[in-house]
Amino acid sequence: MPKRIASPHSRRSARRGSALTALALTTALTGAAVTAAPAASALSWKCNTSSRSIDQANYDGPWADQWDVKVKTCAARSGSTVYAKASVSWDGPAGGVDADIFDGAYLRLVIKKQQSGSDPVKKAKNGHGIQAKLEDSDSNGNYNNSYGTGTISYRMGSAKGYADSTLYLDWNDDGDGYHRHNFAASPAR
Repeated sequence: MPKRIASPHSRRSARRGSALTALALTTALTGAAVTAAPAASALSWKCNTSSRSIDQANYDGPWADQWDVKVKTCAARSGSTVYAKASVSWDGPAGGVDADIFDGAYLRLVIKKQQSGSDPVKKAKNGHGIQAKLEDSDSNGNYNNSYGTGTISYRMGSAKGYADSTLYLDWNDDGDGYHRHNFAASPAR
């Protein structure tokens, strides 16, 4: 009797059936199905925006030296996971081109657990890429730009959580180290 060769279609069906059987067995044993995390764009974000005018600490001359900074901090919840992201935009002083304005700069994005007493940080991300953007002026010497952190997440369970942002600026040659600038937090819904 001639040997029958399985078609590619029937081999795929057999593999698919085995995979479904394995998934059903795993689900039965653990009591839970495996689900993928939602895409950040599909989340329902709650955002707070706050602004500050920040004095350039390493300059005391006659020209304007204020940096008008706006931070939008956002949080979202999907099941037991809290997500956070932030974006920063600024309008810096005009009229100069100086690549060494800062010795360091970063935006710290955190997810905190809300509880009585102080709220502990559960996840943090420092965005050091902001320094290059802060020091990048256009051809007219205007320091206007923006920066985004990307998304971080933390499995919070049923506890309440929120996102918080702090901008740290270490002005070049001022001798004071990092200056901390807090912005509005945003609760996860």
